[in-house]
Amino acid sequence: MDSLVIEKSTLWTANATPGKRVYGEKTRRFASIEFRKWDPYRSKIAAGMLRTQHDPRLLLPHPGSQVLYLGAGHGTTISHIHDIVCGQENKNGGRIVGIDISPRCIRDLLGLAKSRPGFIPVLADARKSTWEHTIHGQVDWLFQDVSQTGQLDIFLDVSSKHLKPSGRALFSFKMASERWSDEAKTTQIDAMEQRIASSGFECNEILNLQGFEDEHFLFVISKIV
Repeated sequence: MDSLVIEKSTLWTANATPGKRVYGEKTRRFASIEFRKWDPYRSKIAAGMLRTQHDPRLLLPHPGSQVLYLGAGHGTTISHIHDIVCGQENKNGGRIVGIDISPRCIRDLLGLAKSRPGFIPVLADARKSTWEHTIHGQVDWLFQDVSQTGQLDIFLDVSSKHLKPSGRALFSFKMASERWSDEAKTTQIDAMEQRIASSGFECNEILNLQGFEDEHFLFVISKIV
């Protein structure tokens, strides 16, 4: 059975650790397999999947992919990505490197990794190169959720170096992290799209996450060079 079930406006992923929850999420069975409910109010990727005008599955990495996740947080979203990419006991042979600058987050992620083989948490600053040795070649899929000034600079630098040609990337952009005037905000998204396009990427879709995550946009991007 597919590791993702979309039921009306509800998302479910096949639990890679049956009987265990990560953040108190609901579980249910489809065809005798335990699935976890993916909360779009706690996950920008899930919110984007409900907002996209295309097949929501196109936002996700394939089973067995190598994934780079910048800003892994406490593991809510990354646990669902692990369900899909790795599966139970990493039956899919996937690999997820999760980078976060917070020691508190890394403690939670290390606990998550104990029962989810294929997931590698790394304490590091996404802007620096100290974590680069943890990935093998270039990655198939990349997600960035880093709340720092210069978010786009970080994304373009990392994606240019580490995302495979034709690879897919999602960039979660938090407007409040940038020091812009209200007037600048109205034109900045268009300017960002132009800069992405001029840097060797195709911007497939820009999703406004208002209602799930206010002042957040999710850029869905493919690498073309």
